[in-house]
Amino acid sequence: MMLIANTPKPPYYAVIFTSLRTPDDSGYGEMAEKMLQLAAQQSGFLGVESAREDVGITVSYWSDLESIKKWKANGEHLEAQKQGRENWYAAFKVRIAKVERDYGI
Repeated sequence: MMLIANTPKPPYYAVIFTSLRTPDDSGYGEMAEKMLQLAAQQSGFLGVESAREDVGITVSYWSDLESIKKWKANGEHLEAQKQGRENWYAAFKVRIAKVERDYGI
């Protein structure tokens, strides 16, 4: 069950991955779960939130930009990115933002 990520007091960073899927589902679910588990093991990882309807949006939270760079360059993650470009995504966009304020109940 996905929950709202329990992030620390700002500042921290958000990586926003927005995607449109192709009809090809072969291996996607398994890879997505593997990447979630792998990301959670990375230094600087703070949490993740994800939703999908017609457009998928996954936001991962990181303590610093160096941690984001290391995650992007992770060998298993690079392979998942390659498969995503070749098979699973018709289009995607990655945005990296510094979170300066957050609040909620």
